[in-house]
Amino acid sequence: MKETKAWSINGFLGILLFIIGGGFGILLLTQERFVPGVILIVLGLIFVSTITAVQPNEASVITFFGSYLGTIRKSGLWLIVPFSTRKKISLRVRNFNSVKLKVNDIEGNPIEIAAVVVFKVVDTYKALFDVDSYEKFVEIQSETALRHVASKYPYDRFDSDGYSLRGNADEVAAELSLELQQRLSVAGVEVMESRLTHLAYSTEIASSMLQRQQASAILSARQIIVDGAVGMVQMAINRLEAEGLHLDEERKAAMINNLLVAIVSDRSASPVINTGTLY
Repeated sequence: MKETKAWSINGFLGILLFIIGGGFGILLLTQERFVPGVILIVLGLIFVSTITAVQPNEASVITFFGSYLGTIRKSGLWLIVPFSTRKKISLRVRNFNSVKLKVNDIEGNPIEIAAVVVFKVVDTYKALFDVDSYEKFVEIQSETALRHVASKYPYDRFDSDGYSLRGNADEVAAELSLELQQRLSVAGVEVMESRLTHLAYSTEIASSMLQRQQASAILSARQIIVDGAVGMVQMAINRLEAEGLHLDEERKAAMINNLLVAIVSDRSASPVINTGTLY
């Protein structure tokens, strides 16, 4: 069963009927016509008791002796079915911040992860009657979906292509939103957005993983430096040969060695003046 529109009319009509019924009832009581006077007063009280006010971005779910009559979404003052009960439910956009969860990624590394989920109620019947507490349901299912998505990817990719939690935050958030929507549709909730708010290695392996990241960064930087140095040396040799200075293989090897050491070294080169020859 889904949400339906409840029967309702303008609530100011109920106030008018209460004034008319109460006024005539009091008038009849003053004329010692007690039975019709009491009846009119009771009817007036019944009309005024069926008036309900609905705030903007709020819904009122109407039930009559256990039967669902419908939902009023339009804000204002409304007169509903007598002796019915109403339950207010917010239609505003809300967010849920998960606690920091400790899970294992696909490689078995313990990580800490947390997310924020932005949602709103779109079906009041499902939110109230298909689950026990839709707010608690959103909280538990959000943490369950976050654990499931986090366990499908590694924290980071060091030596292969593919998705990772750190490198593909948008793609991971999109998958988390899709899985959350599938889980929360039974509660009449629409997931508008979900984002990771915290992602880090667990404390027991954080220092080791930091050293691994630093080593990977150093190797990548060295590779770029070496590639650039080889290109500069090749350019220097070609430039000398183009200007007519031809070097034998031994001198060329010595110059290549000196240039590479000077460029690749992480310290300033100390020049040495050679007044002799290589031979």
